[in-house]
Amino acid sequence: MNQEIIDFQQELLAGIPDELPEIKPYDYQLNHVPIRQDILSKEEKKLALQNALRYFKDEWHSILAPEFAEELKKYGRIYMYRFRPSYAMYARPIEAYPAKSRAAAAIMLMIQNNLDPAVAQHPHELITYGGNGAVFQNWAQYRLVMQYLATMTDEQTLVMYSGHPLGLFPSSKHAPRVVVTNGMVIPNYSKPEHWEKFNALGVSQYGQMTAGSYMYIGPQGIVHGTTITVMNACRKLSTDSSKLFITAGLGGMSGAQPKAANIAGVISITAEINPAATQKRYQQNWVDEISDNLEHLFKRVKEEQAANRVRSFAYQGNIVDLWEYCVKHKIHVDLGSDQTSLHNPWAGGYYPVDYTFEESQKMMVEEPEKFRLAVQKSLVRQIDAINSLAERGMYFFDYGNAFLLEASRAGAAVLNADGKFKYPSYVQDIMGPLCFDHGFGPFRWVCTSGKEEDLMMTDTIAMQVLEDIRKNAPTEIQGQLQDNIHWIREAQKNKLVVGSQARILYADAEGRIKIASAFNRAIKEKRISAPVVLGRDHHDVSGTDSPYRETSNIYDGSSFTADMSVQNVIGDAFRGATWVSIHNGGGVGWGEVINGGFGLLLDGSDEAQQRLENMLYWDVNNGIARRAWARNKPALFSIRRAMEQNPKLKVTIPNIVDEKLINTINF
Repeated sequence: MNQEIIDFQQELLAGIPDELPEIKPYDYQLNHVPIRQDILSKEEKKLALQNALRYFKDEWHSILAPEFAEELKKYGRIYMYRFRPSYAMYARPIEAYPAKSRAAAAIMLMIQNNLDPAVAQHPHELITYGGNGAVFQNWAQYRLVMQYLATMTDEQTLVMYSGHPLGLFPSSKHAPRVVVTNGMVIPNYSKPEHWEKFNALGVSQYGQMTAGSYMYIGPQGIVHGTTITVMNACRKLSTDSSKLFITAGLGGMSGAQPKAANIAGVISITAEINPAATQKRYQQNWVDEISDNLEHLFKRVKEEQAANRVRSFAYQGNIVDLWEYCVKHKIHVDLGSDQTSLHNPWAGGYYPVDYTFEESQKMMVEEPEKFRLAVQKSLVRQIDAINSLAERGMYFFDYGNAFLLEASRAGAAVLNADGKFKYPSYVQDIMGPLCFDHGFGPFRWVCTSGKEEDLMMTDTIAMQVLEDIRKNAPTEIQGQLQDNIHWIREAQKNKLVVGSQARILYADAEGRIKIASAFNRAIKEKRISAPVVLGRDHHDVSGTDSPYRETSNIYDGSSFTADMSVQNVIGDAFRGATWVSIHNGGGVGWGEVINGGFGLLLDGSDEAQQRLENMLYWDVNNGIARRAWARNKPALFSIRRAMEQNPKLKVTIPNIVDEKLINTINF
């Protein structure tokens, strides 16, 4: 064992150190979170300081109190920068982690991957993605959690309250090793302004599901979802010519669009106002070209269209300027969307037109009401331009990032006469009926060895399993299976790994169980050298309730309820998940969604096999059953098929009422 590993393990095991660390210099090379608003009263600031200092021994309080007060004043939050660890932050091979529990070591690996500067949006503020999707609220929490994980056994469970480790509690080897809650506030106090206050006080956080669930694998997950969406959106268009896709956001929502568009075979332009985000994606080879000149940009687009080539472009500038240029110059756009973090519109998720990036950052802190109005005016202009292009034949879809929702709140012309949105959510038109209703969703895994050859082996195994399933699959799911076989074949070529050696593909319960079983056998036979962690995203069948995204194709009135996601987490916990999590917020914002997540460790054992069969089956079919009860035809087909395959499954099936009868009733 080399000295670097020894030092790393010692610092990790120390938790909050016995000696006060030196103040860490502020790293101006990294992307930092925008400064938060000064929203706390004097008494609340005192409370925030008391809350922060309770992590530390009394003799440090006189030193840390003014330091933390200055952080609160300067940044709007107490991050405890002094306590950032001295070691580099990245996912090490699982054997590098000191642990009594192999499951706990895997969780440590996943946490560090979430905070890897190559992966995380604002790593020093412990924010993984989405502008406020945090793993922890501060560095004291991180240190304590890593210490707990390093010392716990398989008969203890670590309980996490919004980033705060409540402690290790006796449990059993069959219980989850970690149970995470994020943002579980009382419903009447679940608006964005409440989040700002509770987070500033240090008592709650926005976990953003895969950030707070320690299950983020970099932008690859969003690339896959966007790829599938774009491929299916293209099928809605009659033209076979080279298609142009215009969208926005290379930062908070992870810059998936350029890479996804390349895999889907379309030319794309993605607007981004933050130069650091643009450069990051360019350096990672996630976008092919950058331009800040619209005339030059569209000259290049025409050249690529004429040659029938696929190319991704980043426009360094505001998306509204890009849309309005297309309108003015009568440019035909085939597909349009927006992937900026509009679930976080007032704190860096969206930047208004006619202001520079720097001007906007200053205004959102110093003149928040002016900034709010500027954002809303910008959204009105953006929708006006999109409406013009849609009238000329562009297919526009909402990516579930609250774009249409915030545009409607701004008074933009985005509603039909019946009060519904002019444009469909991608879930309503594509992901819901084609994927979720059939049980297909973002199954993902991480090779804990950190070895590329292990990931390549899992790719080969997964592709073979899907090929075998496709041979006898019903026509209803043939398209999904084929799309994901195409994806996994292209995955290595497109260099999708950022951070840990991870992969994602869409699979149903049958696919997930068979792929996971094949992985478990390969680990047992040492064809894969170390355990594999399984998980998923929140864009899934049963883990998330969100009326403007994941459950937007639920039309029985229950899209605003959250029984499914809560049941999902409880069911995963007692069916064998290694860790579970439940979150207010994720994707569409605080107060707009409840997300449930899990992690499952495969170590080649018979116990792991039993856990994966029980848990993955429930994790998918819970959602199909709820979607079937909502009378979704694809879900009815899928749940009946599931019951035929497993006689232990008995699901309540709805009787379909003739709408003509209902229409005869006089109300």
